[in-house]
Amino acid sequence: MLPERFNFARDVLDELAADPARLAIWWVDGADHERKMTFAELCRESRRLCNALSSQEIGRGDVVVVILPRLIEWWVINVACLRMGAVISPAPTQLTEKDIRYRLERSDAACVITDPEGVPRVEAVVDDCPGVKSKIVVGGQIPGWASYEALVGDSSDTFRTVDTASEEMAAIYFTSGTSGYPKMTVHTHVSFPLRHKVTGQLWLDLHAGDLHWNFSDTGWAKAGWSSVYGPWNQGATVFVHHALRFDTRRTLELLSRYPVSTMCASPTVYRMLLLEGLDSAELRALRHCVAAGEPLNAEVVERWRQATGITIREGYGQTETSLLVGSFPPMEARPGSMGTPAPGFDVQVVDEGGEVLGAGQEGDIAVRVKPDRPLGLFREYWKDPELTAAAYRGDWYVTGDRAYRDEDGYFWFVGRADDVIITSGYRIGPFEVESALLEHDAVVESAVVSSPDPVRGEIVKAFVVLKPGHEPSDQLAEELQEHVKQFTAPYKYPRAIEFVARLPKTTSGKTKRAALRAAEWGESP
Repeated sequence: MLPERFNFARDVLDELAADPARLAIWWVDGADHERKMTFAELCRESRRLCNALSSQEIGRGDVVVVILPRLIEWWVINVACLRMGAVISPAPTQLTEKDIRYRLERSDAACVITDPEGVPRVEAVVDDCPGVKSKIVVGGQIPGWASYEALVGDSSDTFRTVDTASEEMAAIYFTSGTSGYPKMTVHTHVSFPLRHKVTGQLWLDLHAGDLHWNFSDTGWAKAGWSSVYGPWNQGATVFVHHALRFDTRRTLELLSRYPVSTMCASPTVYRMLLLEGLDSAELRALRHCVAAGEPLNAEVVERWRQATGITIREGYGQTETSLLVGSFPPMEARPGSMGTPAPGFDVQVVDEGGEVLGAGQEGDIAVRVKPDRPLGLFREYWKDPELTAAAYRGDWYVTGDRAYRDEDGYFWFVGRADDVIITSGYRIGPFEVESALLEHDAVVESAVVSSPDPVRGEIVKAFVVLKPGHEPSDQLAEELQEHVKQFTAPYKYPRAIEFVARLPKTTSGKTKRAALRAAEWGESP
């Protein structure tokens, strides 16, 4: 039964903190500097931060936007926001000024926390966001910004945790769609913190004493899944590697050096590690691997099994949900399959009328929400009731992904029902990239779709129509790529550009992205 009141900091972490030696975080950076933080230290630091934020007039219900790389402070901030009832909104570090302005304005953010690298981008737009009353920098002394270290160092470690309601807003994650800018997905104090006990126990297969490495960027909901709630619900330790960029050789060195027992990464990471070669790696402690964020093909599963003896188990969910479908040990893992529904969810494949389809029939992945709404779904798209309502079809929440079930109930992913591109675990909406391209003087029109890639699974590809007086060239393509990086987060830039005389259109004038995407993938539109 759902508790009326729940606070993850009080009801889970403070209990773990009773053991002063129990380790919460094992952090390593690119220069081999290490920091360890116990649950007792984590909880103490979070109480100090609660008092520090209170001194900045930040309180219950206020939105705190956090733009930080994998620093231990990111975890402390998560816990502090939960403890004091503030609403955390993690953001990727690669956001541009335009992206940051949108998030600060749209969320009515009261506080923004970043590092010195993020300060100039925030400064460029914060005057347009009058709701922001506190700016905090981690790891620096910058005029006009409060120092995180000074604030926390001057604060008491005595703070009474707010008795938050279970359905109270706890986090806002922005997620890309096919049209418009990212949506604000609201999660409550139970939809992620409590529900991800299933993630940690059954899918990640974690136990107290495990050292778990999740590769997700701190700006994504997956970090909440596997870097916070999943592991800590099980009393496991989170392993963190803070570096400027992903390095396959360095990753294998760390897996060999540290007793990492469980690992969660996108299929792209596994493909890159296999390309690097595992011959020199000694993965003595590694016992369990999972993948999520994009489809995992059977070839990668088999090659990883041959190299390590471990079968990668796939999991499926969204920013809007916790884990919906997974390959759970000790059940049979079927390479290429997402697995079976997670306990507590009635997940089916349905048709356009909301009718459940039989085995082998392709349809929409949907979660039953009536008569009883399950724990683990987002509360709403904040400030957008029409978009929220559109996510439901009769008794179902419809994910926007398509699949079919086999005779044994295993789900097999088919593709997105819309045009969202999933590359290296990132969700990218075509609208944002197309809008950025249109800001260039040479572009009259563009269409952005996914294109197959042997390492990333799929990449962003742009079809571009040029204005008169501009000619296609490799130089112009590179210029457009750099241009997009200036107007939106760099990971969204089109890795491939094809210049075309015109785009395929419907009779009503809409661009037929489906036809372009089908041609890329060698399918029928």
